[in-house]
Amino acid sequence: MSRSLPVVLATALSLFLSACAGLPFARNTPVAGDPHSYANTGAFRTTHLALDLRVDFAQKRLAGSATLDLARVGTGAPELVLDTRELEIQKVEAGLGETWTRTTFRLEPADPILGSALRIALPAQATRVRVHYRTQPGASGLQWLAPAQTADRKYPFLFTQSQAIHARSWIPLQDTPSVRAPYSARIRTPKNLLAVMSADNDTGTARDGDYRFTMPQAIPSYLIALAVGDLEFRATGPRSGVYAERSVVKAAAKEFEDTEKMIARCEAIFGPYRWGRYDLLILPPSFPYGGMENPRLTFASPTVIAGDKSMVSLVAHELAHSWSGNLVTNAAWQDFWLNEGFTNHLTYRVMEEVYGKDRAQQERALGANDLRETLAQTADRRDRSLMPDLRGRDPDDGVTDVPYEKGALFLAYLEAKFGRARFDAFLRKWFDAHAFQSVRTQDFLAFLDRELLSQAGAPVSAAKVNEWVQGDTMPADTVWPASTAFATVDRARDSWLAGKVGAADLGAKRWSPRQWQYFLDTLPTGIDQEALIDLDETYGLTGSRNAVRASRWYRAALANDYSPVYPAIDTYLRKVGRMLLIRPIYKELARTPDGREFALEIFADARKGYHPIAVDAVEKTLAASPAPAAPAARQGPGYSTFVR
Repeated sequence: MSRSLPVVLATALSLFLSACAGLPFARNTPVAGDPHSYANTGAFRTTHLALDLRVDFAQKRLAGSATLDLARVGTGAPELVLDTRELEIQKVEAGLGETWTRTTFRLEPADPILGSALRIALPAQATRVRVHYRTQPGASGLQWLAPAQTADRKYPFLFTQSQAIHARSWIPLQDTPSVRAPYSARIRTPKNLLAVMSADNDTGTARDGDYRFTMPQAIPSYLIALAVGDLEFRATGPRSGVYAERSVVKAAAKEFEDTEKMIARCEAIFGPYRWGRYDLLILPPSFPYGGMENPRLTFASPTVIAGDKSMVSLVAHELAHSWSGNLVTNAAWQDFWLNEGFTNHLTYRVMEEVYGKDRAQQERALGANDLRETLAQTADRRDRSLMPDLRGRDPDDGVTDVPYEKGALFLAYLEAKFGRARFDAFLRKWFDAHAFQSVRTQDFLAFLDRELLSQAGAPVSAAKVNEWVQGDTMPADTVWPASTAFATVDRARDSWLAGKVGAADLGAKRWSPRQWQYFLDTLPTGIDQEALIDLDETYGLTGSRNAVRASRWYRAALANDYSPVYPAIDTYLRKVGRMLLIRPIYKELARTPDGREFALEIFADARKGYHPIAVDAVEKTLAASPAPAAPAARQGPGYSTFVR
């Protein structure tokens, strides 16, 4: 096709747009089927997204355009509705082929959760729309870091976090997981920095400040990701590697050297890896999650680099999303368990394949312990279901242990009933049949019924499945995973608490990292201060370089009013931004008036280094009333091993 249309057609398009200017706009209401999007997907579906953005570190803004190719799935709709959040819309153009004509638009008043609907007058002939815009410095899906906030402290850094509905804060688009589309991008940066995306990254690209990307597979909006920084690359296999700052990249590559093995084991069980490469990007410490499964380029927190591969289960988890979540996606956030419950189940399977059954069983047991506490602390019974009602709520509120761990236990229950070989084959068929599709829980239940439940002699009834999915309590026949390695910890801990052995006689130097986590999670309140001093000095818990172990210890120490940890906590909360690790500490501090005051003092300064998502989460934690004294024994922090 030529690059321009005849003048007469362009004129007609302009006249139509002028006529559209007088048409009334529809009400500001979410789309049917997805309460977290305004996009009128019943009329239009995005078939391709093209970004052309300039990265401005001085202004902390992205500026440029987003071009959406559209397919009409309805008739007669005079407008296209997109999701935005605090975007500065400069102009909008409608197009047919390469001909563009300016059109009218309107931004609706902002909803505190959903942002603003962008309503664009669109003529019947138009097949494309181009929005010129720029982001705000405080965009919820962007974090701008000064050099001092990075590992190497030399250059600034930018990274995005689009899940769940934060893509709309840096791109005007149909921000719903029910819509999948390929994308391309041109990203212009300062010449000394490298840009990478959840796309086809060239590991040998020249660092020239002008980068182009293609994501050929159709993905949902929450998986669009961008990072810009002083990055280097190290290969870990023929199709895997690590991006990180210079001081981090060597250790990261060593830590994740088993990535290729994980890919191979996933493929053997669940089918081919369909994304080309699988690389990891190690972000600065302020990244609010442990990992984010952006396709082709998982974003990961530096807290997973422990030096002993104790945190590689997180990499297994994000890799498993290449099948459950990225390949087959929940169509709405009420169905989040279809992403995370499946992924946890796959993670435990892969960990067992690569590191052995005992290691996997420890992971399962820790997750189950976290789920028990979450269920006990969840006041709204609907949130104990695999299908919570998230209407009128931030979808981030649904990120609890329930979709992760209850979902995984449900799939483990089915595996036990139908047998591993048969259930593995069932899951592989599910992924193959729904590849690059967005699905709802009812889609899975129909598939489950057709492939397993309706077969003669099926050991599971539809009523039992409904109890798992819709029920707000765990079924009576739930099989809770246990670990013999943890039984060893139980005996040692109880002997120590009874004063029968000292800290040095616990045998803890032989414990795995997960045994240590279990030990710290299950410490009661009321422990003698001298015993805590002995434990701390023997194993160097305060100030531990293992960020996960340190977080668990600080929470247990605070629950026991062990004051020597306060200076280390001050340092820790100013340095680490991962919500899984900092929120339990803030929550424990907020239990007492003095602790709350200390927490508020730290947060007032530390918040400038946190991601906006983490700032919001900590604010909610500190705004809550002080919690009662901790129970006599705890079963974990209420956050899954894999819950961000």
